[in-house]
Amino acid sequence: MLEALRGFVFDLDGCVWQGERLNPGAAETLAALHRAGRGVAYLTNNSRARGAEVSAKLRRLGVTPSEPALTPLEIVGDVVAERYGPSRVLVIGAPELAAVVEGAGHTLVDVKAWRNATVVAVGNDFDLTYERLAAAARAAAAGAPVVTPNLDPRLPLEDGDFLPGCGAIVEAVCVAAGVRPVVVGKPEPPLFRIALARLGLRPHEAAMVGDSVTSDVAGGHAVGMRTVLYAPDGAPPDAADVVVRSFAELARLAGVAP
Repeated sequence: MLEALRGFVFDLDGCVWQGERLNPGAAETLAALHRAGRGVAYLTNNSRARGAEVSAKLRRLGVTPSEPALTPLEIVGDVVAERYGPSRVLVIGAPELAAVVEGAGHTLVDVKAWRNATVVAVGNDFDLTYERLAAAARAAAAGAPVVTPNLDPRLPLEDGDFLPGCGAIVEAVCVAAGVRPVVVGKPEPPLFRIALARLGLRPHEAAMVGDSVTSDVAGGHAVGMRTVLYAPDGAPPDAADVVVRSFAELARLAGVAP
């Protein structure tokens, strides 16, 4: 199946890398795909960086992307505009999330003025305080829709360690408010479709490769892509179209020599 595909879209956190370390064989397999003329794109649910920053990290770790990486920050401001028009947005997350929201023409709302918010945008917030959490939950309970880059509960790090992910914070806000969020990133279709358009491929000509069944596999299937689950510890064979334990196995199945 994989030998016939013209392109591959790779998840990053947990798949290509763990924290600041590439997974074994990733650089060699990605380079081999490039040499073989296969399209390669990168799609991550990162809620704290735009594609240029993520691409810079790829290069720093020894991978040269042919296409800029995609993150939900590329479209989150536009999604808010399309759904709700110009909005007053309370942002709980990184400065990069606030910047793209403001750059899309929305007005940022201070935590203490949460009653003025018409939308709440929640990303992973390394400076989270109880005041910020309470303001977001109160604004959402008062009727402001919650928009988030992703619902991923963990951010994988080196040696099996992790940080609480964006999804952990979103769930805290939404459980307190009694609402559900609008999700911009995986597994929703928009970023998958942008990645395919950049590769110039139809869904059945490409595979989504990632470590999450609920995010990568479900999202890839939803748009008609083949799916590859990267699972070093193993997984049921029906978890995706193809389950691999290593990048070397992926390279062999794709018919490329690292």
